[in-house]
Amino acid sequence: MLEPPSLDQQYSDACTELEQPENPFIFRVLQEVKLDSNILIKNITIKIAGNNRLLPVVKVTDGDFQVLAAIFSNNLFLTGLDLRYNLLTDAGAAQIGTFLEDNRSLRYLNLMFNDIGTAGAESIAKALHRNETLTHLRMTGNKVDNKGGMFFAAMLQINATLRKLDLGDCDLGTQSLIALATVLNHNESIKAINLNRPILYSEEEESTVHIALMLRANSTLIELHLCKHEMKNFGVERLCDALYENRSLRYLDLSCNKITRDGVRFLGKLLKLNNTLEILDLNFNRIEDDGAFYLSEALASHNRTLQALAVTNNSITGQGLVALAEAMKTNQVLSYIYIWGNKIDESACVAFADLLESSRLKPTSTDVEPYVVDGVTYLAELSHGLKRHYYWTPSYGEPDNEDANASLAIAPVAEHL
Repeated sequence: MLEPPSLDQQYSDACTELEQPENPFIFRVLQEVKLDSNILIKNITIKIAGNNRLLPVVKVTDGDFQVLAAIFSNNLFLTGLDLRYNLLTDAGAAQIGTFLEDNRSLRYLNLMFNDIGTAGAESIAKALHRNETLTHLRMTGNKVDNKGGMFFAAMLQINATLRKLDLGDCDLGTQSLIALATVLNHNESIKAINLNRPILYSEEEESTVHIALMLRANSTLIELHLCKHEMKNFGVERLCDALYENRSLRYLDLSCNKITRDGVRFLGKLLKLNNTLEILDLNFNRIEDDGAFYLSEALASHNRTLQALAVTNNSITGQGLVALAEAMKTNQVLSYIYIWGNKIDESACVAFADLLESSRLKPTSTDVEPYVVDGVTYLAELSHGLKRHYYWTPSYGEPDNEDANASLAIAPVAEHL
């Protein structure tokens, strides 16, 4: 059987045919993809990310994508395409929409941090009315605005294939958040959604109330990111009321909000009864010692489901941190805990050093490492963090796709997403 022409050769030929200058970065990436007679049984993700630190980068433009679409539209081996941190605009998004309508193999598409706006969001969302292949779309950092969010909400009323949707840092507004929450009342396909950092002008937490109503009805969603929602204790109470009834959500991200100890009191009560949540992110709130006590009480005596807890930068002192460490001695399920950025005193240093020394806590499962100077125990910060459990891996990690979830360390979540 004849070997298919190499992708770099196909790319050069398509550039000539379309009178588009060759992008040396794309050419170099495609050179690394080896085609053979067994290519159709392989799953290949091609990474043309504009933040590549190993190769000289010439960022992908709309014209470059026109060439890529020409060589990939009918190729069945391509299952993932990573185009993050490039220069794609609404014009390029229109071409991406056409590509999605024609392509029948792509399952993972990463467009995070390009220059796609509302018109581009409309093109991509409307293409997904007809696409029945794509399961994971990342739009992070594209300013699609409130109207663009409405197009994605309308798409979710029709599309039954998409499993993971990332609209974080997309300047969504209250209207589009409510629309997305309303659609998810009935959508049975979406497993994970990122709604981080919307643009909200009201103090009434209307969007949080609608998200809570959605969680009462939705039995499919497993992962929900609500970072930077200006959420206060009222919103947390609404979410907790809904989660008493919800039996699917495993990962709840409430980081960078305005939650205090009173809000965590509701979470503590929830954790005493909830047997579903496995990952809880409370980073960058202000739960203080009382909040830590509420969590530690629930974890020590009741909850045996939560596997990862993040409480960095929450104004917790040594007393609260020691309480969490003590809870881990009783609770053998909680395996990941992140505490840096609090008011760590010597008692907290000793408590977490003991957990690590006894192997109750693995060094890779926390963000601190003990060291001793003149007989006094201190903690140093590690680069580990809860974000490595995300479906949307951070910039320092490898992008995930439908078939590779290596960034997820907590297996039960990975199995069901």
